[in-house]
Amino acid sequence: MRVEREPAFVLHARPYRETSLLVECLSCYHGRLGVVARGVRRERAQVQRAQLEPFQRLELDLMLKGELATLRGAEPVGPVQRLSGDAGMAGLYLNELVVRLTGRQDPNPELFGLYERTLARMAGGEPLAWTLRRFERDMLDSLGYALQLDIDAATGEPLDPTRGYYYDPEAGATPGRAGDPHAIRGGDLLALASDTSPDTAGLASLRRMMRQVISFHLGGGELKAWRVLR
Repeated sequence: MRVEREPAFVLHARPYRETSLLVECLSCYHGRLGVVARGVRRERAQVQRAQLEPFQRLELDLMLKGELATLRGAEPVGPVQRLSGDAGMAGLYLNELVVRLTGRQDPNPELFGLYERTLARMAGGEPLAWTLRRFERDMLDSLGYALQLDIDAATGEPLDPTRGYYYDPEAGATPGRAGDPHAIRGGDLLALASDTSPDTAGLASLRRMMRQVISFHLGGGELKAWRVLR
């Protein structure tokens, strides 16, 4: 099947055979795609390797057959989006998260739009910790793993902002034990639910909680980016 002018972002690329790349892309209408970019490592390649940089919105022409697509053309859309330093590391984390949590050829325009907005927020200098927590929350929602952030799973009552809770990825928030260092304040869960950034301590608690939730959906695994960010 021929696919033309498919909006996409490059998530990851690795050498494929002698002169090609195998590129993982997040596309708008076909989901995550494995794309063979033939000959791009040659000096006179029709599609240049520099056109396949991460964080740049592209329009791709593809031939889609089976599990992999073949790249026919790539055109950048809009200005080049630069993420450097901590923002660059955060962007690579987003890319790894998308690769690990999504299946190939599972269309999800909602996730594509979320990813694009998140890159723009990071490029615009918005606080990275809060931007990442919002992305994790909304990505899980788009994949059908929505978090229950405002109800006590044990009682069905609204969370108490002053109480500590333990977040179970399968059940939701349940009351934590007094003094439990892994407990998260109800107020921090409510802040995430209402899209309002908590304080520094709350952001740290949410980071720990989200890593636990993501690890659960990875079957107990972890991301390489977590080791780097430590």
